[in-house]
Amino acid sequence: MRISPKRPVKSVISIYFFLILANILAWIWALKSFYQSPLLLNTAFLAWVFGLRHAVDADHIAAIDNVVRQFTQHKKPSLATGLWFALGHSSIVILFCLLVATFANRFKTQIDEFQLIGGTLATLVSGSFLLIIAFINFFIFLKIWKIFKDFRANKSYSIEDMDNILASRGFLSRILKPAFRMVSKEWHMLPLGFLFGLGFDTATEIGLLGIAAIQAAKGMATWDIMVFPLLFTCGMTLIDTTDSIVMTGAYNWAFKEPLRKLWYNLTMTGLSIFIATVIGGIEILGLLQEKFKLSGFFWDQVQELQENLGSAGFIIISIFILCWISSFTIFHKFRKAT
Repeated sequence: MRISPKRPVKSVISIYFFLILANILAWIWALKSFYQSPLLLNTAFLAWVFGLRHAVDADHIAAIDNVVRQFTQHKKPSLATGLWFALGHSSIVILFCLLVATFANRFKTQIDEFQLIGGTLATLVSGSFLLIIAFINFFIFLKIWKIFKDFRANKSYSIEDMDNILASRGFLSRILKPAFRMVSKEWHMLPLGFLFGLGFDTATEIGLLGIAAIQAAKGMATWDIMVFPLLFTCGMTLIDTTDSIVMTGAYNWAFKEPLRKLWYNLTMTGLSIFIATVIGGIEILGLLQEKFKLSGFFWDQVQELQENLGSAGFIIISIFILCWISSFTIFHKFRKAT
């Protein structure tokens, strides 16, 4: 069944209507609660910016991109992938801000212990998921590379033949099918996002807990304190959802015809393997370095890379944009040459 081009547009409009409405309501709540305190309004704005910033963390970008590409490849809905991931991720922030706000004095001694346990679990989930995705994509890359070489060597390769090969479901697909089941629907990103957020190991999440604790210590009502994690959630869902929508549009452009699909698959799968392996590898190696107190030049470099991983998301986005532009340009040159 062919999807009408109007349906994705309507879906995008509906998603952004929901996101914009949620942001407006959250800010109405913040203004109503803090209109007499410019300092608290600035704090609310900081919480919102925390969400915007956290959404471009490297693990968010890498996870959402890989899942969107797999969904688009298999003609599954992918527009709300980032939304579900962000909702799952921010739910852990909301939960713990509520606990901190409610039991500020009794709970603050347990935060460090939870961060230790949750941080280990979240890093294992995040790093392992990205490495598994990289492993899956490696085999897909090899298959696409073989088709690409065959096409270059045999000019009689028709567009129809190429489409049939790319759409085939052979031995490789049967091997990888259990791995694909980890996230086979958009809403499956909800529990994955929750697990990614368990560590509270980023400055934004710790900062948000700090805001909740400070305001609770000053006697602010729990209801008012919850404005901060809500604004954080609104900011993060806005960016993560935009990420999945933009990537869905890019992949749909690439998959409209087999030759374009072939070239774009080749470049973007290779890039996704590299990014997922690097980010996942740094997270796992950083966890090993922390738990076993490993030292030396190599482990010092791993620690430094992990500490600067927050800014890697902006670099990844820039790389994807450059790849989209170069793929578009090179594809047309390659098509003319063939």
